[in-house]
Amino acid sequence: MIHKKSDLHHINALVCGGSKGIGLASAVKLAEMGANVTLLSRNIEKLSMALDTLPVIHAQQTHGYISIDLGDAAHLETKIKNHFRDKTFSILINNSGGPEAGPVSQAEPESFLKAFHQHLIASHLLTQALIPGMKKSQYGRIINIISTSVKIPLSGLGVSNTIRGAMASWSKTLSNELAPFGITVNNVLPGATATERLDEIINNKSKKLMKDKSSVTEEMVREIPMGRFAKPEEIAAAVGFLASPEASYITGINIPVDGGRTGCL
Repeated sequence: MIHKKSDLHHINALVCGGSKGIGLASAVKLAEMGANVTLLSRNIEKLSMALDTLPVIHAQQTHGYISIDLGDAAHLETKIKNHFRDKTFSILINNSGGPEAGPVSQAEPESFLKAFHQHLIASHLLTQALIPGMKKSQYGRIINIISTSVKIPLSGLGVSNTIRGAMASWSKTLSNELAPFGITVNNVLPGATATERLDEIINNKSKKLMKDKSSVTEEMVREIPMGRFAKPEEIAAAVGFLASPEASYITGINIPVDGGRTGCL
């Protein structure tokens, strides 16, 4: 039973991409709220190190990890069925690394298929596996970490913009279908956040524009009204709220966490 509005005691949470960045920060936040957190990623070594950072705030709380490559389209469905047959998860954080940067006009068709499987198909299969347990427990929170590009496409991220838009539409449709069961589905849209992914974007821009990294970084920061990049923990704060009982009547929405950068409501 949940005793407080922000209390997730006895709730199991699955966090994809949980070994680093926004995924790990979200896992830490959920653990601080009392949830039993399972990290999902492909690198066992990084998962093991990340697991050691998760706080334990009560005696019944346990954490773990599962090694699955969400991009392994051929074996993904079988692996998911094997791993989630016997355990109920009431919180699912869909989160996967972004596709490679580059203009959409130069993207190979295979890059769209790869990204589609890694993001939408993987999220869909995980969600399908966990929905029965959410219905049974009468508590369900599906939170998708996407991008502000679902509102305004980002320059130089053609494949990512395309796939993120598909994820957002899938999420909105799913939210309407699951609302009668009290299961919420929402998207968190991070702006530029200080993670390995941002370093990769800066490096690519630096090479493409033949500018040093500091100049590229300064230009990106100037686009942000708050004048800095986000910390992963700031994105995780939005995840924690949407996962809590307090957010029980919020579903089917996008929440930008971007320091005011996105040029629309």
